Amino acid sequence: MLLLSFALMDVATFVWANEPGQQFEGFNLQGFTEDGKKAWTVNGSNADILGDKIKIMDVDAESYGDEKVFLTAQTGTIDQVSGTIHLEKDVIITSERGTQMTTDSLDWNRNEDLVKTDDNVLITEKDMTMTGTGLEAHPAMKTAQFQKDVTVTMDTEPAPETTSTITITSDGPMEIDQTKSYAVFQDNVVAVQADQTLKADRMEIFFDEVKKEIREMICTGHVVIIRGANQSFADKAVYSGTQRKLTLSGRPKLILVTEGNNTITALGG
Repeated sequence: MLLLSFALMDVATFVWANEPGQQFEGFNLQGFTEDGKKAWTVNGSNADILGDKIKIMDVDAESYGDEKVFLTAQTGTIDQVSGTIHLEKDVIITSERGTQMTTDSLDWNRNEDLVKTDDNVLITEKDMTMTGTGLEAHPAMKTAQFQKDVTVTMDTEPAPETTSTITITSDGPMEIDQTKSYAVFQDNVVAVQADQTLKADRMEIFFDEVKKEIREMICTGHVVIIRGANQSFADKAVYSGTQRKLTLSGRPKLILVTEGNNTITALGG
């Protein structure tokens, strides 16, 4: 079995001594930072050199940075000109802390340390699941942007003996930055928790990384809060997780249904 191994510095163009159309069993490609540290490695069961493209089977790759990341796929294509790797079929990215992303295909730009896809995406980690269509993210998934059709489900109670699930949907885009403990949902945002529903044009969430819960939630634009038969309306709603308090502003209006005689009372403007 012929093993093809290359150790390259961080460059966008690869130089090959082999003629186009050659096939190899076993493939290994590595990249290094300017100070000589390993930045990434790509392995495959075999490789076909087709002009300036290299097609790899059974891709098994690793990216090294602040956090080690593992990438696998059935097939991959390396563009020797741009240095981008296109992965297809059963694409899975797993971070060292356990966050996992699955999709049908994606482009991995190693020089910019970014992955992009237009396909449906599923991201899972402890206490949270995210789905959407179209994604741009760093491989470790600490920062990510979904393009559309976003659904996020999270457990807002860190204690293992209790569960309080909130599901948030939006037309998108949606951005999450775990380095800042921050997420923002845009366009037709709907959050559902137990018997409560909150709707808004835009929702910003700030997380408490120590307590693993929502610290603050800011909703703006056509805010509607539904609890049973009661409804509240406002231009803005701010929820404080520490105080367990929801504050409405901007023409707040409450519609209350009294039990028994179904009396409707409207408060505010």
